[in-house]
Amino acid sequence: MPMYQPSSRREVDSQVLDLETAVKDGVLGGGGGGCGIIATGFGSEKLDLKLMIEELEPMDVPMVFICPISLEPMHDPVTLCTGQTYERSNILKWFSLGHCTCPTTMQELWDDSMTPNKTLQQLIHSWFSQKYLAMKKRSEDVQGRVKEILENLKKIKGQARVQALKELRQVVQVHGTAKKTVVENGGIGLISSLLGPFTTHAVGCEVIGVLVNLNLDLNSMSDLLQPAKISLMVDILNEGSIETKINCTRLIGMLIEGTDFASQNVASLSLLVGLLRLVKDKKHPNGVVAGLNLLKTICSHEPVRNSFVNVGAVPQLVELIPGLNNECLELVLHILELLSSTPEGRLALKDCPSTIPNVVKLLMKASENCTQLALSILWSICKFAPEECASLAVDAGLAAKLLLVIQSGCNPVLKQRSAELLKLCSLNYTTTIFISKCKLTRTIQ
Repeated sequence: MPMYQPSSRREVDSQVLDLETAVKDGVLGGGGGGCGIIATGFGSEKLDLKLMIEELEPMDVPMVFICPISLEPMHDPVTLCTGQTYERSNILKWFSLGHCTCPTTMQELWDDSMTPNKTLQQLIHSWFSQKYLAMKKRSEDVQGRVKEILENLKKIKGQARVQALKELRQVVQVHGTAKKTVVENGGIGLISSLLGPFTTHAVGCEVIGVLVNLNLDLNSMSDLLQPAKISLMVDILNEGSIETKINCTRLIGMLIEGTDFASQNVASLSLLVGLLRLVKDKKHPNGVVAGLNLLKTICSHEPVRNSFVNVGAVPQLVELIPGLNNECLELVLHILELLSSTPEGRLALKDCPSTIPNVVKLLMKASENCTQLALSILWSICKFAPEECASLAVDAGLAAKLLLVIQSGCNPVLKQRSAELLKLCSLNYTTTIFISKCKLTRTIQ
């Protein structure tokens, strides 16, 4: 059988898929026949299929529209002699690689013809056109409603304002068009202005719920970083529902991330205490992640660290370690490592009886990043109080874990730090006693 060449492939001009059957079988969801030309509101014009697919949000597309090679909707479907249909460009690429089989069935082709499947092409175009125009109609409705809500917010007060904000929050959570409309119509400034000294808790919760879903510009963020507004957000965080707590946490994180914020204005004791309560609420994992991320950002600013230590953060974070997943573990360890850079933080870590046992267990257990952070914390406190902490660490199995790190395929920097920590831990022991303390056999088991 001759090798297939895309340029010489024969095409048969016919319709392979029966339109009436396809509609009856629900390909178009029971709608009318697909003609490929539909009314768009601007006269009868054919919509560009590629553009429609790009603009539509991800959705479940009928499998018959999907090319088996690319797993993407077909624009120009052609059918082989085996009855299988593919996107023209994809099947031509298959043949150009020297294949003379059907990709789906792997049958050898007995006919070199490709039949343009015009009926399927019309069905695909009609289906996407219906979805596209419905999306455009929804977008227009959403835009109109958002503009109406923004106008009403300038006039209404009390419970009516709360209800309008609640509706706006629900809309911007779902529709990208709504977010864009709020921004383009000056909605961010209007909504931000509702946060003031006389703002009720209900209004504040809804305002924050809206703002956290928007793309804030630098001017808007600068306005929201005013001490009075940050203070209000912190109060709402401490008093609100779990959804409100998470929204406040994320909004404050958005405002301070990547900026040289005034730590005395943002990192108040009230905020730190509120975030500690949030991260300890294991019933709501989203809140734990949001809270830990914000604490990590805040603690990256050195002046804040002692304040965080002083509110009792270290023992509370250490006690969280055993029940956390890898993502949260790395965040907690990162925060504790930052706190260990201060004398107060090292003292708090040393004085917490769970620090050494909990952190030693993480070596070679979770991830290499967790191992690196754990080593850094252990090095800080063992160096800070070698006589007291080194023996506790060895009794907790540190020496054996360090030997495993040294013998593993870890980063050379980790191995070097492990060797240094192992040497530090051995200073208080004779060689024989220290070797017996390593318990290497038990650790491997």
